Amino acid sequence: MSETAGPGTPVAETLAAWLAAVRADELPAATVDAARKLFIDVAGLCLAARHEEYIAATLAAVDGRGGCTVIGHDAASDAFGAALVNGTAAHGEDFDDTFEGGPVHSGAVIVPAVLAACEREGLGGDRLLVGTVTGVELLCRLSLVAPMGAHKAGFHPTAVYGALAAAAAVAAAIRCSTAATASAIGIAGSMASGIIEYLAEGTWTKRMHAGWAAQSGIRAALMARGGFLGPRTVLEGVNGAYKAFAHPVAPNFEPLLSGLGTTWVTDDVAFKPYACGTMTQPFIDCAIKLAEDGIKANDIVDITCEVGEGTVHRLWEPLAGKHNPPTAYAAKFSTPFCMAVGFFDRKAGLSQFTPARIHDPAVLALASKIRYAINPADEYPRNFTGHLRATLKDGSRREFRQPHMRGGAHAPLSTADVEAKFLDNAAHGRLRRPSAERLLAVARGIFEAPRLDAMTEFRG
Repeated sequence: MSETAGPGTPVAETLAAWLAAVRADELPAATVDAARKLFIDVAGLCLAARHEEYIAATLAAVDGRGGCTVIGHDAASDAFGAALVNGTAAHGEDFDDTFEGGPVHSGAVIVPAVLAACEREGLGGDRLLVGTVTGVELLCRLSLVAPMGAHKAGFHPTAVYGALAAAAAVAAAIRCSTAATASAIGIAGSMASGIIEYLAEGTWTKRMHAGWAAQSGIRAALMARGGFLGPRTVLEGVNGAYKAFAHPVAPNFEPLLSGLGTTWVTDDVAFKPYACGTMTQPFIDCAIKLAEDGIKANDIVDITCEVGEGTVHRLWEPLAGKHNPPTAYAAKFSTPFCMAVGFFDRKAGLSQFTPARIHDPAVLALASKIRYAINPADEYPRNFTGHLRATLKDGSRREFRQPHMRGGAHAPLSTADVEAKFLDNAAHGRLRRPSAERLLAVARGIFEAPRLDAMTEFRG
């Protein structure tokens, strides 16, 4: 980015100056394409989750009156309620996008926040595009400042950095002043939250993290526009966000600021082929390769996987609990279960994570044979890789490696892939194919719409 501030300028002010300068018609085509895929993916995920119990519970907590779309539901809501429900739905099945290097889930936070804010303000697709791109860019970059620090401190980086990025995104979309935008980011620092204790029992709180961050971002931006002041040193301050939420790791702001506005990390956001934890995905690929090699589950004595140390506490331990996850949601964060169900079904979609499937004796028997060994040379979090080494009853071994995450920067999903995923997700949400195709057409053209009135098609 061009220099807009002198030495000692608070980071939030530097970000605010950049946000104020972004114009929809100046964005690179590849970045616009990435944002369009994100919108399509998020909308489809909201449709997929619309009948789930956790969405019914979230709907019970919001006001059913307002002009903002709750995707897949008859009643509209105010901006805060719509952002909360849509963000929770988009992230609820852990089938949403991820950013390799964070990892964070950007679309489920930023799209619901900016969509609701733009509907509230009567803005068009160009403002939705600006808010989406700037918010995703900042959320991904914020996650690089103190790698793995938030997880080490017990926080969910999507939730924490999501609130900050959502505030920036909404401020950009509604064209807050530079001073108000810096304040919005500062205010959001006191709204950020999200602990990872959901892992203990496989409960639902992670699901709400994206929606909570989205609605927090809207509140922060509107309060700042109204004159409420937030700390401009919210990021680098002695008591700032990184000190509070990522204290084990010293922050380095170069990945946040270097190339901002000229190099777009948004272009490399990964779209998941499997409905489960991000770092499990390459391991599922390895398990499928093992099955496709003609190996039967009964032939396997044990499987050892080389893993990055930073993934162990969320996806491998306690190992006994990962071998027998207590809930379908917990199974999404068990690499042994994900590998086992992928081995048998050759996929790990929404239908693989059900109460019935997690009690399948054959799946659990195979999962119990899978364990890990930390590989100090593993590239996590810069790159997500997979590995397995299976020992068979005849004494032979089979070994497979997946060098990167499918759907990520090294093997991206095409627009056609993302659109096919949308239609599958809509079908899971019990929409008929003609209705789903009509909604897909709306999502494709949303950034070109002079107003967002067509979003009413998503109500129902």
